[in-house]
Amino acid sequence: MTTGIRTVIYPVQDLEAAKAVFGATLGVEPVMDQPYYVQYVVDGLEVGLDPNGHKKGMTGPVSYWQVDDIQASFERLLAAGATEQDAVKDVGNGRLIATAKDAAGNTIGLIQVP
Repeated sequence: MTTGIRTVIYPVQDLEAAKAVFGATLGVEPVMDQPYYVQYVVDGLEVGLDPNGHKKGMTGPVSYWQVDDIQASFERLLAAGATEQDAVKDVGNGRLIATAKDAAGNTIGLIQVP
């Protein structure tokens, strides 16, 4: 079951400049501030800044839909015609993510949190 968008990740080139803009825009301090990833939480929505996003092929923000069973949801997505971009992987603390591309080339992200 999909419960809504939980996370949006933005690829950024200058992490410090992006932190200034997103901090001012969101009005909160980051809950995670590392050289490889910065994350804010606003009303339950996680907003991430990925300084390596462009190197990973991100061309814009990617929304991650929260699901109860990421493996089953990812398989349904692929069966419906999407193509795998990144297989299901643990990104820390049991948090699982995966991405696929739809027929128009849009990235669809899935996330399962423990």
